[in-house]
Amino acid sequence: MSVSNITKVRVLYADTDAMGVVYHSNYIKWFELGRNELMRQLGVPYTELCSVGLNLPLIKVSCEYLKFATYDQLLIIETEFDYIKRATIRYNSRIWNENKENLIAEGYTIHACTNNEGKIRRIPKLLLELINKYNIKGE
Repeated sequence: MSVSNITKVRVLYADTDAMGVVYHSNYIKWFELGRNELMRQLGVPYTELCSVGLNLPLIKVSCEYLKFATYDQLLIIETEFDYIKRATIRYNSRIWNENKENLIAEGYTIHACTNNEGKIRRIPKLLLELINKYNIKGE
């Protein structure tokens, strides 16, 4: 069983550029929204990770822009785990129009696992347990 999250977001006027098209960096912000909601859905919100001294800073992001989104459009953010490894996690993201007929953007983010001092650490048991529970690729 693979695990994913579906989150909806409506494009704000502030999300668009002078041409009325969503500015490119907003897709990365929506990838983050999807990641946060996926972790919350699994019962491991980022606030819990922070409380145990775990941080997941972004170390790589990729986004392919396939179509454009515009002001007031309802979008669907689909987020899933790709893998959890020794010290990194990769999430895949897709952003669709509201009927899921057109894929607007897709990409991924990779996060390192660090302590509060920014030093790399192993993924804690709390997250490793997700590998078996949800059939996520691991090491």
